[in-house]
Amino acid sequence: MRILMITGDQAEDIEVLYPYYRLREEGFSVDVASIERRPIRGKVGYQINVDLSVKETDPSRYIGLVLPGGRAPERLRLDKDVLDIVRFFFSNDMPVAAICHGPQILISAGVIRGRRLTGYPGIRDDIANAGAVYVDEPVVVDGNLVTSRVPSDMPPWMREYVGLLKKSL
Repeated sequence: MRILMITGDQAEDIEVLYPYYRLREEGFSVDVASIERRPIRGKVGYQINVDLSVKETDPSRYIGLVLPGGRAPERLRLDKDVLDIVRFFFSNDMPVAAICHGPQILISAGVIRGRRLTGYPGIRDDIANAGAVYVDEPVVVDGNLVTSRVPSDMPPWMREYVGLLKKSL
């Protein structure tokens, strides 16, 4: 039971670490992927080890995807391999969790039209312009997608995501 987390430099440290350990606590293995296979630095300076590059990632090995926020999604959304991985999860109706600026990757992947989701309030217009409905709530579940706004929303975000993962097994 493997989960893929895609993140990069300047990620919101706690939005990487909290789901990483919460999912491991539930018995899932979590692989961290980034543009390059090298340690990354979060916004507040935590070093986060990367297990593999997105180029070498086979999304069919995973049952779920997590997209933390911070500044990392700005760069990740420009990478074709990242977008292809996201599209794989959506085309196979697999559980996806995104928080804060993480939905920027979903926008660039073109997978949110007609969906309800939330994210950091500063990307509310981007979500709406991508054809989705922005909802200002701590957690929004729409089919296979679980989204949240900010770090203080992480407990309900992970509760809903873990529940979705378990239901999909």
